[in-house]
Amino acid sequence: MKSVLAAVIATLSSAVAVVPAAFAADNVSGKLVLYTSQPNTDAQQTIDAFKAKHPNVDISFVRDGTPPLLAKLRAEFEAGQPQPDVLLIADSVTLEGLKKEGRLQPHEAADVSAYPPGTHDPDKNWFSTKLITTGIAYNTKADFKPTSWEDLKRPEVKGQLIMPSPLASGAALIHAATLTGNLPEGWGYYEALKQNDALAAGGNGGVLKAVAGGDKLYGVIVDYMPIREKAKGAPIEFVFPVDGVSAVTEPVAILKTAKNPEAAKAFVDFILSQEGQDLARQQGYIPAHPEVALPEGFPARSTIKVLSFDPAKALEDEAKNKKEFADIFGQ
Repeated sequence: MKSVLAAVIATLSSAVAVVPAAFAADNVSGKLVLYTSQPNTDAQQTIDAFKAKHPNVDISFVRDGTPPLLAKLRAEFEAGQPQPDVLLIADSVTLEGLKKEGRLQPHEAADVSAYPPGTHDPDKNWFSTKLITTGIAYNTKADFKPTSWEDLKRPEVKGQLIMPSPLASGAALIHAATLTGNLPEGWGYYEALKQNDALAAGGNGGVLKAVAGGDKLYGVIVDYMPIREKAKGAPIEFVFPVDGVSAVTEPVAILKTAKNPEAAKAFVDFILSQEGQDLARQQGYIPAHPEVALPEGFPARSTIKVLSFDPAKALEDEAKNKKEFADIFGQ
């Protein structure tokens, strides 16, 4: 499967940006509930920007990691009372699963003409909003500077590596599926990390805190967190490994049970618009829109190699992959 980032890069020279027409501010109103895995600050910025375009919409959000949010949503499905209108969560695998269950509502009028194939569901049930890659962070006091995934198995890294757990982070689950599907040793790679006394716990926030604070010298983490912290003066660097990175696309989708579908569609249109994509850039993410520049601190798109990833297979293997990881790290 051609990587999402490669598809975006290939489109740069030929794509013409077509921005979805924004709804007039008075065309939508009422309450809108968003479930999101965005950091709280980003979620609030996204809502504030949307409300500036649509002041008559009273939008609120619930924020958590993708697995806890999905557990909450499934409990609501079971009770017959799903609360969100819109989901903006880590990965397309989760939304593929909800689509397969008939939980999503397509937004057929969404204008994705500027977006290359692979960045959205062909049936318009979900739409990628950004590209969040997972690579390697290290504290600047570390003597050894890793450049590849293999480097994390070296003696210099022993006992100094922390990573998020796929049981707590959707991006970490995608990362595990991607690495084991691309590296020659498969799950043997994670066994080697465990033998090198790697710690797997919690989400990406805990990794950032540990590496930036010097408790651990190395971390597996999503790109924007260490790049942001470095810009603030933190002693941390981020590496896009030469052998490639995994990527999640933080897609947005509308639930079939949405109580305010028109406002939900307006939210999706805003996120996909050039204005919404520029907001993603300002927040420090790689925009999914191929005509929007990358944030400061990122290399050129063409220098970032994204490893191949099959969402359908990842969905099929989700339980097995979680068990493999849990067995290796005793979780």
